[in-house]
Amino acid sequence: MRWASAVSRHEALEEAVAEACAGVTSAMAGEHADLAVAFVSLQHAAAYDRVPSLVRAHLPHGLLIGCSAGGVIGGGHEIEEAPGFSITAARLPDVTLTPLVGTGPTPPPLPGQPPQLILLADPFSVDVEALLHAIDTAHPDAVLVGGLASGGRRPGENALYLNDEVHSGGFVGVALDGNVVVDTIVAQGCRPIGEPMFVTRGERNVIFELDGHPAVLALQRQLDQLPKEDRALVRQALFVGVVMRERQQQYGQGDFLIRNVLGVEPKQAALVVGTQVQENQVVQFHLRDAKTSADDLIHLLARYREEPAGSLLFSCLGRGQHLYGRPDHDTDVFRAALGDVALGGFFCNGEIGPVQGRTFLHGYTSAFGLFRPRR
Repeated sequence: MRWASAVSRHEALEEAVAEACAGVTSAMAGEHADLAVAFVSLQHAAAYDRVPSLVRAHLPHGLLIGCSAGGVIGGGHEIEEAPGFSITAARLPDVTLTPLVGTGPTPPPLPGQPPQLILLADPFSVDVEALLHAIDTAHPDAVLVGGLASGGRRPGENALYLNDEVHSGGFVGVALDGNVVVDTIVAQGCRPIGEPMFVTRGERNVIFELDGHPAVLALQRQLDQLPKEDRALVRQALFVGVVMRERQQQYGQGDFLIRNVLGVEPKQAALVVGTQVQENQVVQFHLRDAKTSADDLIHLLARYREEPAGSLLFSCLGRGQHLYGRPDHDTDVFRAALGDVALGGFFCNGEIGPVQGRTFLHGYTSAFGLFRPRR
């Protein structure tokens, strides 16, 4: 198994594709690619339809998937708010690749035990959470990683690539079966504050009571105990974490599914959150900042003990320079932890990855798919 990744900043798409493809061709040392994953920045939107033919001119073999992007990642660099084209290529002996394409929440038949998928979807035309739930229900052991196409601001403005086809909606992907293992790392980048609490009254995505008290009052009591610097973060970086393992007795960073606090229902002092809640669920409030996000990623990568041949990174548009104040943060952390492993990807409108054995659509995360031989 061999992986290679390259990126180009050239302002002309034809030259950008040629430069990036030359980089991966050289790194592949004469082996043809069985899989090519391409991401193209919104600055090339006028030429989105040309991407498959341009890539095929340099990488004629194998399966091609990809999508439009608000920023691209490849060759150890992250390109944001500027022209960019990223290509990641893989030679995958004894691996069967099955292309996936669809428009609705019903998944196509999936090969493999367990199914292992790279999934790219358009945020305007697919109920991605319903799709992920359907896949998890049909295949509880499935491994999914991916992201939502970005760059477009309206329906029809994104592009999804599958071989020679260009789609403006739906989803595309690839299932990998055979001599391959797809490991996942999802860095949610939050730290818990206060203490865990039980949802003692909740309905749909509204929490009315926590530990028997009105939810807003219970939250305020915890915020009053925070240091000054944490209280300053609350207005723009407060989240709720939902414990994923019902019978767990102790909770730490990484045990929670992180979701947005969307607002307050003032008449009942209730909290509106970005997930469905159930009574007797355990929740804990969380904060996010650059240091916490960096520490979380460093911690998760340090725990990974395998030797991947290649990796794909699906990172939120809200990370990168917007969060860290400099480019290449997550790719630098990745290289420091795992060495010179080929890493490509893009900045997404939402990231797909598992938490505690279930697949979710995330925000503000970095979701890695790490690929290695099974034997």
